Amino acid sequence: MDVNVSVDQGQQGQSEHNPTDQDLGEEVPVSQDMGDYLEEYQSPKRGDICTGVVIGSDARGLIVDVGLKREGLIPNEDLERLDEETRSAVQVGTEVTVFVLRPEDRNGYPILSIHQAQLSKDWIKAEEMMESGGLYEGEISGYNRGGLIVKFGKIRGFVPASQLVDLPRRLSQDDRRQRLADMVGQQVGLKIIEVDRRRRRLIFSQRRALRSWQEVQRNRVMDQLTEGEVQHGRVTSITNFGAFVDLGGADGLIHVSELGWGRVDNPRQVLTVGDEVDVYVLDVDRQRKRIALSLKRLQPDPWTLIDDHYQGGQLVEGRVTRVLDFGAFIELDLGVEGLLHSSEMIGAPELGPADIVHPGETLLLKIIRIDSSKRRLALSAKQVRQSEWERWVAEQQAAREAQETAEAQVVEAEGDAAEPEAEEAVSEVVAGEVAEPEAEEAVSEPVADEVAEPEAEEAVSEPVA
Repeated sequence: MDVNVSVDQGQQGQSEHNPTDQDLGEEVPVSQDMGDYLEEYQSPKRGDICTGVVIGSDARGLIVDVGLKREGLIPNEDLERLDEETRSAVQVGTEVTVFVLRPEDRNGYPILSIHQAQLSKDWIKAEEMMESGGLYEGEISGYNRGGLIVKFGKIRGFVPASQLVDLPRRLSQDDRRQRLADMVGQQVGLKIIEVDRRRRRLIFSQRRALRSWQEVQRNRVMDQLTEGEVQHGRVTSITNFGAFVDLGGADGLIHVSELGWGRVDNPRQVLTVGDEVDVYVLDVDRQRKRIALSLKRLQPDPWTLIDDHYQGGQLVEGRVTRVLDFGAFIELDLGVEGLLHSSEMIGAPELGPADIVHPGETLLLKIIRIDSSKRRLALSAKQVRQSEWERWVAEQQAAREAQETAEAQVVEAEGDAAEPEAEEAVSEVVAGEVAEPEAEEAVSEPVADEVAEPEAEEAVSEPVA
């Protein structure tokens, strides 16, 4: 078309200017331009990716101008392979990226494909992601006995079972299939480890993406957390200083001091690995990537109940938790700690608190002062009367005797149940001893055979006679 326009312009110039020989000579560059254009033009090749504009449609499909000698055709069969959203978006005037399936059909039209162009883009993207080592987050769409299927744009990739994180190798075939089926629909982090466009192979690994995926999950969870909210999680590990709880991709720490309002010496007495718990978010340190959690903040504060539960002059039992130079801290049944000052202990003046009471010991004490606003509770051993102390000791002794009696009855019952079994075992041994003569008879039989040997010799010697 450009060539025709150039010729028309030349003819128009002749009519207006009556061109001279020099004018005719100026037409030579026009033919040279046309020749240059034809030399520079290269026919499309299969696999080329072009961008064009939809200029029309007919019964065969869409007609697209991609800057070639002739318009290209996108067959209806290719359009049917597109998803509904993409297909409805392709109208006259829409710019589309197409893949050259055939440079020319029998009528000379290039055959193009939007679907293959999308696939080719995805293959290129997969190759770039594999080279860069980028993390891909995808949804598991299916499975087979060898692993999981994950969509990557319009391509289906595969995650071999050997590249999965939570799939033990020694599972039975049925358990393995069930595990794989349960993963369908989950979002997972993956890394591409193989791209082979010719063989249509796209292979992922979850193992190689584990650290990167955990980092992404941690950042995502931390961005969503708010101090003061309640979250649900699972206990993943327990240490002497607290317990770690997984909040769905990020672990938070419940410090031992936040496990309960009372003193907790061993976190394992409160929680077990695998426990599902609700936790209170104390603090989110995004810079240091730390999450502080609490259990006790979801429980009633015992100091708010202390005025209803205790009163001055009341006798209470308590367990010694800590012994210091000035006294001992005593934990009461409500979970609060009171102070037994050294001046309220019973003992010689020259003795220190550590010589009088010991951690874990249970004492009978009297409450002498309560200040719930300051969370203070004062206790005394001196102010416990002799009669009160003797009655408490007698009750303690009676309780111990009752427990010992119950334990003895349990042991006796177990012994009675074991007697029939012992008698049966003895009877089996006795039966074995009675059976010994039969064994002796069996042993004596070969001796009889030896005695019969002379008869055999006589029988052999008869033919010689």
